[in-house]
Amino acid sequence: MPEAAGRDLSREHTLGGIYAFAAYLLWGFLPLYFLLLMPIGPFELVAWRILLSLVFCVLLIAVTRSWTRIGAIFRQPRLLGLTALAGGLIYINWQVFILGALTGHVIETSLGYFINPIATVLLAVLVLRERLRVTQWVAVGIAVLAVLVIIVGYGSVPWIALTLAASFSVYGLVKKRVGPSVDAVSGLTLESMWLVPVATVILVVVSSTSGLVFGSEGPLHTVLLSLVGVVTAVPLLFFAAGARRTSLTVIGLLQFVAPILQFIIGAWLLQEPMPLERWIGFGLVWVALIILTADSVIHARRVRLAA
Repeated sequence: MPEAAGRDLSREHTLGGIYAFAAYLLWGFLPLYFLLLMPIGPFELVAWRILLSLVFCVLLIAVTRSWTRIGAIFRQPRLLGLTALAGGLIYINWQVFILGALTGHVIETSLGYFINPIATVLLAVLVLRERLRVTQWVAVGIAVLAVLVIIVGYGSVPWIALTLAASFSVYGLVKKRVGPSVDAVSGLTLESMWLVPVATVILVVVSSTSGLVFGSEGPLHTVLLSLVGVVTAVPLLFFAAGARRTSLTVIGLLQFVAPILQFIIGAWLLQEPMPLERWIGFGLVWVALIILTADSVIHARRVRLAA
């Protein structure tokens, strides 16, 4: 490889890592942003998140004149159906995450994203029929033990964490099926579009019961709430830009930035309870992730050397 081309490749790789890190950093601070929007309820907030994400994406497509990409997807029923499925999954993920963030369960949301890589590995076995290496099975076993410790010791099922891990891992599987045929902006546009009826029903119900918060808490609150679409789309675009430029190994290592930040925010900033059984459960999850990550790095290196 010529020296100049090697430098360009290295620069792109580094830039990809920076983009991906920026995405996970923004996702890590999302609970604080959502808390700034209180006293809004979790259902009204997710409805505005859907609608304003769609508005922002449509504006972005109009500016970049990318309508042909959307048109191409509409001509492929299979792709269109997959974007609808992805939309349903991302609604579940958004709703549960916002519910956790606004009701004092930020630590549990972080657990969900710590468990997510383990859930993804399990999906690879159950859906894609992939064979796991011994170390991957060990990691899965430790993660299952961690959840059981939390259930028995804490006295309740961490349903927020389990729902987040399940919905996001299946969402990732659907996006993998979609492949590069749907870019990040087009994907979020269509996923948001499918959810417009859901958002509309939510706003009608909230308006007729407790009343809408949007526009009732002063100019600053209204501006912050109006930016929820931008806050949703920007890290997604950063992630897409990073994933195109850097390796899956780097992405795999950086994905822990967001749950680590969420854990710190929940435990130390918001002072959510962390009894001993939770520390033990989280400790087991972290051990499982260290094993899984080390296995992934070593396996990737072996494949690279073999090639």
